[in-house]
Amino acid sequence: MPRARQEAELPPLYAIVHPGLEEVAGDEVERELGGELKRAGAGVVVFRLPEIDRSVLRLRTTEDAFLYAWGTDELSYRAQDLDSIRRWTDKAPWARLLPLHHAVRPKPKGKPTYRLVVQMTGQHGYRRADALKALARGMAGKLPTSWRAVEENAAVEVWLTIHGAMAVCGLRLSDRSMRHRTYKVEHRPASLRPTVAAAMVRVAELKPGMTVLDPMCGAGTLLAEALLYAKSHRTHDGEPWPLTALGGDIDPAHARAAAANLVRLGEVRPATWDARQLPLEDGTVDRILCNPPFGKQLGTAEEIRPLYRQAVREMDRVLCEGGRAVLIVADAAAIDEAAAAVKWKRLRRVNIRVLGQRATITVYRKAG
Repeated sequence: MPRARQEAELPPLYAIVHPGLEEVAGDEVERELGGELKRAGAGVVVFRLPEIDRSVLRLRTTEDAFLYAWGTDELSYRAQDLDSIRRWTDKAPWARLLPLHHAVRPKPKGKPTYRLVVQMTGQHGYRRADALKALARGMAGKLPTSWRAVEENAAVEVWLTIHGAMAVCGLRLSDRSMRHRTYKVEHRPASLRPTVAAAMVRVAELKPGMTVLDPMCGAGTLLAEALLYAKSHRTHDGEPWPLTALGGDIDPAHARAAAANLVRLGEVRPATWDARQLPLEDGTVDRILCNPPFGKQLGTAEEIRPLYRQAVREMDRVLCEGGRAVLIVADAAAIDEAAAAVKWKRLRRVNIRVLGQRATITVYRKAG
């Protein structure tokens, strides 16, 4: 069979992302994997790849990756959806999908295990448990009878995600390390989600040889994602991009956590410093990536605005002309006010939801 025909017959895949990051995740699929974006919205990105292999697990802005079984945008919100879920699941091409799943996630030794998972948001005329029963009825006879159902760490997982009128169902290719990362050995309160940090790195548009700074580095997630981004790209000589990463935090415990998380990724020595008085020379940083304290962490808007003004003024001092800063905050107006005071130009804004909380990623450029 000609290769082109084989590729055309490959089923689509989909990724679950934080709502608002669909465009960034779609760009990663296209640029890094050569994929074709089919549709995106409601925290789901559907795409096709020229080949289905473990390369899909390299996606960094994605919480989970799946082989696509079925999907719809026309749920009724009523109990009749349950029969539709059963029918669509029953008709899905599981016999075709399972070998592709095993190529990415080889079957473990011993008796295979499976798990059915339903995630559900929005108001519907049925419960998540009801949707799970409908999914189970649709899966009846689709898996070998020798396979054993388990509650966690299954070899094969079938997921159904329902969000309002949208539903998508498929075989999970990823595991928890895709969203949680293996480098995160130390965790701190309010630490940034790695997939969100990866999205911030992508919109920063890093280039070889740059110096990247996180002046409020917390557990070091943004610096880790920047270093891994550089390692995954090659210069004309075939070498990983060179990148200098600088970071620090006012809390010594945070700086120590960042050091533990970054020790295997590069020569980074997170410092204990005040982001309002950085021990760095003027104009020596190409990119700034930062997750300043949200208002809920620090207190009222009256307290957050002075911190943002002082920190951004110091970021502006160390940022080179034409350099970019990518900041994530809950109070977009407060960070815009601070950026306007130093005459930064806003290039891009991405509004997202992370674990139910609204946040805004903004890309600014320093004039030069």
